[in-house]
Amino acid sequence: MSDQKNILIIVTSHNQIDADHPTGLWLEEFAIPFQLFRQHTYTVTVASPLGGMAPIDPRSLSTSEPAEAHGDALQALQYTEPLNSVNVDDYDAVFFPGGHGTMYDLPIPEVGRVVSQFFDAQKVVAAVCHGPAAFVQATQSDGTPIVKGRKVTGFTNEEEEEVKLAQLMPFLLESRLQELGAKFEKASMWSDYVVVDGKLITGQNPQSSASVAKAVIEALA
Repeated sequence: MSDQKNILIIVTSHNQIDADHPTGLWLEEFAIPFQLFRQHTYTVTVASPLGGMAPIDPRSLSTSEPAEAHGDALQALQYTEPLNSVNVDDYDAVFFPGGHGTMYDLPIPEVGRVVSQFFDAQKVVAAVCHGPAAFVQATQSDGTPIVKGRKVTGFTNEEEEEVKLAQLMPFLLESRLQELGAKFEKASMWSDYVVVDGKLITGQNPQSSASVAKAVIEALA
């Protein structure tokens, strides 16, 4: 491949847990990697299951840097490409940021197929926090889950309990990945922690956003 790298970032389109809990993308998990990829002159395409404007979890707006610090990233979320328009051949890597919205619309066959295509092509597949929810429906050609026997991390059960959303989730990410045969690794809550298993790269939580992006950049070097 040429030095010019093309990165596909797939974000959630889901904006509501229930009437009392708006959700969406966790901003720093998208914005920090987006900016790091752009700094390396990568071409970045942002897609989502539905396309159009991507929802941002309002809680992430209050904990992130001031919005103006994420100007280009916020602009990129105004119009995302619909997932069904994505051609895997056009990209060198796929990255899934988190946010609780991902727990609803990334564990679907359409997303799983995209992940599987990247995986089968031996391209970089990366995710942070709840982003590995995208792996739930992803299988190898023989039907084996792509995470089976592989080291991964993601938002832990303890972290989910800490934010008091465990009972509202359709499943717990750590538990589901383990059920699929993954070797789930984790550090203490809210630690910057990244796991690399070949071209499968995962980060535990929002604090791991920059480190995951740097691992992707290293894998593409």
